[in-house]
Amino acid sequence: MYTDPIADYLTRIRNAVKANHRVVEVPASNMKKEMTKILFDKGFISNYKFEDSDNKQGNIKIALKYNAVSKLPAINNIRRISRPGLRKYVKADSIPRVINGLGIAIVSTSRGLMTDKEARQMNVGGEVICFVS
Repeated sequence: MYTDPIADYLTRIRNAVKANHRVVEVPASNMKKEMTKILFDKGFISNYKFEDSDNKQGNIKIALKYNAVSKLPAINNIRRISRPGLRKYVKADSIPRVINGLGIAIVSTSRGLMTDKEARQMNVGGEVICFVS
């Protein structure tokens, strides 16, 4: 049992990228599924698959993305911002920019999980979950 499943999800991805793995498998939850969809839509991962089990929560298989020529990973840095011990909430006008717009911040809002850019456009604030660059 771990106290922060989102940090575990991010750490599994970070460790798999550093070890040059092609696929990483993580336990599934609704929030992790939404985060995976955002990472796929923004081009940080190449593919994903949700696998359901009979009695468990299921798994998410994530195919990591690497540059074909230089073999460098698409995810250079993935960092948890808001954690159980210290939550980070922001208003719509003070949502942080990651590497001046080159990276993304995943924000949990009242309208669901979205990127920092989408939250600014919709003028909603929320909890800053993580930075990805």
